[in-house]
Amino acid sequence: MTGEKSEFVSLYERERKKIEKKLHSALADRKPFSLYKPAAYILQSGGKRLRPLLVLFSAKAAGGKFSAVYNAAAAVELLHNFTLVHDDIMDNAGKRRGRDTLHKKYDLSTAILAGDSLLSVAYEYLLKDCNGNAKQVLSSFTKGLVEVCEGQSLDKEFETRKNVSIDEYLLMINKKTAAMAEMCCTIGAILGGGGKSEIKALAEYGKNIGMAFQIQDDLLDISANEKKFGKVVGGDLVEGKKTFLFLKAMKIARGNDKKMLQKLIVQKGISKSEVPQYKTLYEKLGVIEESKKEIKFYSDKALSSIKKIKKKEDRKLFSELVDSLIKRNK
Repeated sequence: MTGEKSEFVSLYERERKKIEKKLHSALADRKPFSLYKPAAYILQSGGKRLRPLLVLFSAKAAGGKFSAVYNAAAAVELLHNFTLVHDDIMDNAGKRRGRDTLHKKYDLSTAILAGDSLLSVAYEYLLKDCNGNAKQVLSSFTKGLVEVCEGQSLDKEFETRKNVSIDEYLLMINKKTAAMAEMCCTIGAILGGGGKSEIKALAEYGKNIGMAFQIQDDLLDISANEKKFGKVVGGDLVEGKKTFLFLKAMKIARGNDKKMLQKLIVQKGISKSEVPQYKTLYEKLGVIEESKKEIKFYSDKALSSIKKIKKKEDRKLFSELVDSLIKRNK
């Protein structure tokens, strides 16, 4: 690891600790405990805290300070966790980051209400950092929320559809993942006092890094080291999810290869023991390399958009963030 990289990691860890502290205080001492203890539970499971970091970096790049946007940074993480609680309910997931999901730890009604409380407190915290720009900030935040819901709806729709195009998949992840990253950069830039061109450039960065991040997630599911990944490799195949890699394979495959892929759709998933066969098929069809090209495409677009950012040190932060996300193993 280079000295420059260590500097970035140190900054990331330092700011992440501040966000964790802010998230803890957001729900501490609130009553009733029957609502806020479960809400706090989901926040305790950790995570990369990527979205708050995007708010901080964007505010700084637009001419502001980290210290002026910590509440907004906490707000986007509260919103993100609201979506995770509801996603887990819809997917009937039993685990999240190695811990029981909220509806398994408590019950369905508690999880729904705790998720709603996270969204409510998110708006409360967002407003703390607004200063004459509340309408613009709230409009962007709400647009992000609307798009996440639309993306999740498409994701659920794709589960029951036999045919999904790559373009449809890209639209879905644009709404479900990229729109929130775009929103984080937008509100950070607005609160940092950025002009129209800066806000647009940072929003574009967020959208494209969000697309790269999700396709990287799809790739990691089949190619990561299971111990480092922290979850079952091939889980998307086992669950029958139509990821970028699967849809690319469907487009390329012929004959028996195609039948093998269609079997996953018909059965709505495969057994864990079959995962190595599908990984071999992906390698044969070249979709792992195709996915890497797609990740680079969106990463390059993200980096291109920040050329308009004035300070070299800020451009460097965003560049190192791209590097850390694309080289991650979990």
